[in-house]
Amino acid sequence: MIEHPIPPTYNKNSKILILGSFPSVKSREYGYFYGHPQNRFWKVVSLIFEDEFPKTKEDKKEFLLKHKIAAWDVIASCDIVGSSDNSITNVKANNLKEIIENSKVEKIFVNGKKAAELYKKYGYVTTNS
Repeated sequence: MIEHPIPPTYNKNSKILILGSFPSVKSREYGYFYGHPQNRFWKVVSLIFEDEFPKTKEDKKEFLLKHKIAAWDVIASCDIVGSSDNSITNVKANNLKEIIENSKVEKIFVNGKKAAELYKKYGYVTTNS
């Protein structure tokens, strides 16, 4: 069982919540979301917001907060082989209530098929209970 090692990024002004499933091996090693050098997340959001590409973990946190984005994952802990979403079993979901109650989140987006599946299974419960 692997525990999620990265705390959520958000503040009281966050309006959008982006949820992944569980951090990849590279993201866990890096210590922040979308940490693999080939991951396109940071390139895409910097283009969307017409802002500078954030390079460091601190730059990435500041980028998200500046643009009122919260980031976290659906899973708090699980069994996973490498970084394969298809191998995820024994899921314990994160409680999203903390973010929802302490921010202005109006929209929640998931970043992939597994995140969507898990949010549908666990996310509604943790945001509504």
